[in-house]
Amino acid sequence: MSDQSAKFIEKIQVSYKPTGPCIYLGAGMLDGQVLADAEVNLSLKMMNRHGLIAGATGTGKTRTLQLLAEQLSDAGVPVFMLDVKGDLSGLNKPGSINPKIEERAAQLNKPFSPSGFPVEIYSLSGKLGAQMRATILEFGPTLLAKILDLNDTQTGVLAVIFKYADDNKLPVINLNDLKKLVSYLADGMGADEIKESYGKISAATSGTILRKIVTIEQQGLGAMFGETSFDIEDLFGKTDGKGVISLLNISDVQNQPVLYSTYLLSLLAEIFYSMPEVGDLDKPKLVFFFDEAHLLFKNSSKTFLEQIETIIRLIRSKGIGVFFCTQAPTDVPESVLSQLGNRVQHALRAFTPNDVDALRKTVNTYPKSEFYEIDKILTSLGTGQALITVLNEKGIPTEVSATMLTPPRAIMGPLSIADYNSLIQASSLTEKYEKSIDPESAYEILTKRVNDKLAEEQDEAVQEEVSSKKAEKSIVEQVMGATITRQIGKEIVRGIFGMLTGKKPRSTGGKGFFGF
Repeated sequence: MSDQSAKFIEKIQVSYKPTGPCIYLGAGMLDGQVLADAEVNLSLKMMNRHGLIAGATGTGKTRTLQLLAEQLSDAGVPVFMLDVKGDLSGLNKPGSINPKIEERAAQLNKPFSPSGFPVEIYSLSGKLGAQMRATILEFGPTLLAKILDLNDTQTGVLAVIFKYADDNKLPVINLNDLKKLVSYLADGMGADEIKESYGKISAATSGTILRKIVTIEQQGLGAMFGETSFDIEDLFGKTDGKGVISLLNISDVQNQPVLYSTYLLSLLAEIFYSMPEVGDLDKPKLVFFFDEAHLLFKNSSKTFLEQIETIIRLIRSKGIGVFFCTQAPTDVPESVLSQLGNRVQHALRAFTPNDVDALRKTVNTYPKSEFYEIDKILTSLGTGQALITVLNEKGIPTEVSATMLTPPRAIMGPLSIADYNSLIQASSLTEKYEKSIDPESAYEILTKRVNDKLAEEQDEAVQEEVSSKKAEKSIVEQVMGATITRQIGKEIVRGIFGMLTGKKPRSTGGKGFFGF
């Protein structure tokens, strides 16, 4: 062993050897050689300081997520993960040994022990697992505006609609409630009601919001809004001392990245606002992995980014760790990136000017190393290898280490269809969230209000019509009475004058006026 290798091992051992429970990530590499004694560990105590897992497509990010989830579960820490392609369900079953696994285990000098882990599977559509729902009010106007792709003006109007609902105790549970509320306040009887206190909603803006809502419904994703909304306590489960790994399978809604990424943020926000302060713990209460993180930040408003930044900054005091997974650190805003102390960086490619710029910026986020040229090592890492720096137990960044990662112990792929269906059917959560509940909410309340108003107006119209007919009848009767009286009077006068003058009155059947 060279002096440089011995020095490297010594530094890695000092940097990465926590006194408390930790996750074993792998062994340091120098000049292409794996040094098994240079163990790279991540302290469980530091996992609520958040982290970043980045790298180009196909470099092993998903398997890094898997090995972290496995060891967290072993330590009794529940995990929530986004399963983008539906290939993480294999976490439930032990993996198998093959030549590549044996070679990796020999390099790391660690025996490979296959193992399965407790898994719960959820779905936004309800087709691939237990249905995950949230009410419209739980989303709030900022996140909902992100999903509906509204501009600033439309977002402001949506905020007014939410304010009206809150002020008037109108539960907005599902998309029907929201559509009814928008229509009611825009061009219904509520338009005049809100004009002075909240402002007028234009027909163009309300029409745009309604069309966006209908688009979500047509894509079959209306089921994710409503009751029974997801209970975050279900994310903190344990089975036989192991933390439950909760997977949100979005393989059937991959073409709706804004929707599912925003849903994840709403879930994280609910955890933040409902969990008590716990301070620094020996291990986190939950670790939340945010895969495809670049989708969350893309084209986001300032308000939206500020909300994310606030949650990430403060949620660690609730004992919650958050790890973002994306292709490059530049996908994450600096205000959020600065709070991600644990970094696992897989290989980056430099094929285009944009790639080169991203590489340069990534290099600048790492501490300087006497053992590596960071830009060169980042472009030469192989699959299952990563450049790592984490926070030690004192919160100080560790020595940068190119690392051969330890392989996951569960199946590195999806369960068979039969095993997948059995896992879902055996879960009590599938039954818990299967049926949608439709309580009395804004739709029913406003519909009744409108119908009552219409009925009242109809009653008033009927009463007015009756009164009008009575008045008309009275006038007719008076006119007819006066006419008859005048006619009789004329006939009497004519009859009398006829007798006096000898003139013959009008014919009365051959008789006089009185019949004689």
